[in-house]
Amino acid sequence: MKGSKRKKEQGTASRAVAGVSLAALVAAVAVFVILTQMEKSMLADYEKGTVYMAAAAIPRGQRITEENFAEYFSKGELDVKYIPRTALTVLEQIQDLAAVYDVEPGVVLTEGMFEKVSDVLGHMAEPVIAGFKADDVYQVAGGILRAGDRIHIYSVREGEEVISWEEVYIQQVFDASGETIPNGDRTTAAQRVNVYLDKSDVELFYQGLAQGSLRVVKICTQEVGD
Repeated sequence: MKGSKRKKEQGTASRAVAGVSLAALVAAVAVFVILTQMEKSMLADYEKGTVYMAAAAIPRGQRITEENFAEYFSKGELDVKYIPRTALTVLEQIQDLAAVYDVEPGVVLTEGMFEKVSDVLGHMAEPVIAGFKADDVYQVAGGILRAGDRIHIYSVREGEEVISWEEVYIQQVFDASGETIPNGDRTTAAQRVNVYLDKSDVELFYQGLAQGSLRVVKICTQEVGD
């Protein structure tokens, strides 16, 4: 009798253990299914979009060209929920751009960080590039001028200085050896400056240079972070 009773108790215990194991397995499967469904749901909600980011620091006034595009721009992906409405996302947006302020590396690039040079020149009937040397004018804003800067040009008439050209866009600057000064260089004095002018203004501009009657004033803009 005692042996039979012991066997019965052992059988009951075995069935109990099996039941607990089965319940644990069912629970584990249920948790796995739930987590899998949650992961699928999260992945479904996560939609990636293409953006352009700053591959390196972009100095204020830096013009983006086919030659330096890969130096300053890199392509990345971001959750569409976090892509700014004005973000640069297609190559067609990156045409003839110049940075309006210093852009840090890794930043998602947006339209507001750049201006189109063609828009700057849009008011001119026939834009041309005119150049002058630093010693052609009385003042050149201390020589610290860079591509993308804007200047006012004054003329001296009857002993008074009057503004002749407003917000003239600087196309390029050069040092004493004739080398282009990069926008990231904030110390080298510009010895030669190229500016955009309307063709109809060029004759008057060079007459003023020849007479030594022109003055240059740089327009100061507050940079982000100042």
